[in-house]
Amino acid sequence: MIKSIRVMLLPNNKQNTKLFQCAGVSRWAYNWALTKEKENYKSKNKFVQDGDLRKELTQLKKTDEFNWINDYSCDIPKQAIKDACIAYQRFFKGQANFPKFKSRKKSNPSFYQDNFKIQVLERKVYLSNIGWIKLSERNRLPIGKGKTKEISVVNPRITYDGIHWWISVSTELEDVLLPSTNQGLGIDIGIKDLAICSDGNIYKNINKTNTIKKIEKKKRRLQRKISKKYLKYKKGECCCKTSNIIKSEKQLLKITHRLTNIRHNYLHQVTNEIIKRKPSFIVLEDLDVKGMMKNKHLAKAIQEQCFYEFYNQLQYKCEYNNIKFIEADRWFPSSKLCSACGCIKKDLKLSDRIYICPECGNTIDRDYQAALNLYNYGLNELGKINNIA
Repeated sequence: MIKSIRVMLLPNNKQNTKLFQCAGVSRWAYNWALTKEKENYKSKNKFVQDGDLRKELTQLKKTDEFNWINDYSCDIPKQAIKDACIAYQRFFKGQANFPKFKSRKKSNPSFYQDNFKIQVLERKVYLSNIGWIKLSERNRLPIGKGKTKEISVVNPRITYDGIHWWISVSTELEDVLLPSTNQGLGIDIGIKDLAICSDGNIYKNINKTNTIKKIEKKKRRLQRKISKKYLKYKKGECCCKTSNIIKSEKQLLKITHRLTNIRHNYLHQVTNEIIKRKPSFIVLEDLDVKGMMKNKHLAKAIQEQCFYEFYNQLQYKCEYNNIKFIEADRWFPSSKLCSACGCIKKDLKLSDRIYICPECGNTIDRDYQAALNLYNYGLNELGKINNIA
C-alpha cells in the first residue's frame, strides 16, 4: 500500500534562494522539451522520446551558453523533460488538454529530487546542492539514507504554494486489517449540511460558522482594496503593480490559504470519525459538480463545500482501512426514491426539504432518505458481487 506524505520545509534565506533557482531550472527544462516536441511534430510529424531529449540536453550542457545547468542536480532537468513528454503524450491520447508552457509569474515553482540522494533525520532533510533543511514536523518522513536504500520513498517533489515550501513523497505501508461491523454507511453530501449518514449522524456545514464568515468578510474587503489600488495606478490599458499592491496580495494569499486549511482540516476530522466507526462499506453518490456549478446562485456555496476533496479523502482512507468503497451511479434517484415503498416522485423540487410520498404517505427528511437509499444501493451492489462470486 502506497501513502503520500507532505511536510512543510523551513529553509533559511540562502536555501530559499537555491530552492527558487532549482525550480527555475526545472521550468526552463520543461519549456525547452515542450518546444522541441512542437517543432519536431511540425517538421517530421513524429514524437521524440524523452531519452533522446535528455541525451541532447547532456550535449547542450557542454556548451558555454548552457554550462550554468551543471551547477544544479542533473535529476531536476531530466525529470522535467520526462514530465513534459508525458503531458504531451496524454494530449494525443485524449486524456488531457494540450500542455501549457510554465510561466515564471503564474505557475507554482516545483522540482524533482532523486530518492537515492535524499537523507532524512528526525526533523531535517538533505537535498542535493542545497544541504540540510529543517522540517516543520517530527518523524513524518521515513528516517534513513536513500543512497543505502534504507528508506523507500517514491517520486519526491518540492513545491512552493506562494507562502511556504513543501516536500511530498510516496512511501509503502503495511496493509492494515480492521474488524468491521456488518452495517455499512450511505452518505449524502449537500449544501445545507456537509454529510448526512444513514445511521443518523449529521455533519454541519463549516462555512456557516462565525469563524469562516469573519475571515470571508476580511477577504472581500481586501479584494476590494486591491481592486481600487489597481484602478488608481492604472496607466492607459496596463496596470502598474506597486509595492503596496504586492503586500496586499501577499495578505490576500495568506487569508485564502487559511480558509483552505480550515476547510480541509474539518474534512479530515469528519472522514476520520466516519472511518473509526468501522463500517463494512461506504456508499457515495457520483455528483455532477461541473454541472451544478453552472447555477450562479449556488456555485459559490458548492465550491466552498469541497465535494471532490471529501470524496477523495473517504476513498483513500477506505482503501487504507480495508473498507469497501462503492460509488453510486450519477443517475441513481437517491432523493426522489421513497425508502419505504420504492415510489419515485418525479416532481420533487430542490426547495422541498421534507419528502412526502404520494403513494404510501411516508414523511421523512429529504437528505436522510437519500442516505438510506444509498445504503440500500450498497447492499444491492454487494449482493450482486456475492452472487457472481
